[in-house]
Amino acid sequence: GGLTNRFDLAKPVIAAVIGIAMGGGFEIALACDIIIASDRAVFALPEPRVGLAAGAGGLQRLPRMIPLKHAMGMMLTGRRVSAEEGCRLGFVTAVVPHDQLMAEARRWANEILECSPMSIRATKQVVMRSLDVPALETAMHNLGYPAYVDMTRSADTIEGPLAFAEKRKPAWKGR
Repeated sequence: GGLTNRFDLAKPVIAAVIGIAMGGGFEIALACDIIIASDRAVFALPEPRVGLAAGAGGLQRLPRMIPLKHAMGMMLTGRRVSAEEGCRLGFVTAVVPHDQLMAEARRWANEILECSPMSIRATKQVVMRSLDVPALETAMHNLGYPAYVDMTRSADTIEGPLAFAEKRKPAWKGR
């Protein structure tokens, strides 16, 4: 469960949820960048039903991912939500048949691996750091994104457009 207290992960994290993700399990999934769920998966923060509250980030993450009224409805009742409803609400990225879950999670991982590692790192850093900046203009001109600066100075920013122009797959250097 240490994942719920990590806020500095530069690499993408994919949750593959096969069954019940309730309480801490749901909080771990919410700490991931992408949630792929089996069509049998169920999500909930049921802590209020036993006199507790979701203390590993669920109370903070869920309302940042879905509309507040939906998040409050889930959190104040401990209501269970199917994978399909989680996808409609916006905290689940994709729902697949139960027996295809791991293949789908690997497919997402492989798509990420086709991209420049510098671009992935920069994208994640800019998105996560700019979420708390209320003004769009400020978020866009913020210089506090070192991974973005590193990306703009990398060999990958030359290789990507060159490979595109030459109609070939890029050979990323990651530097």
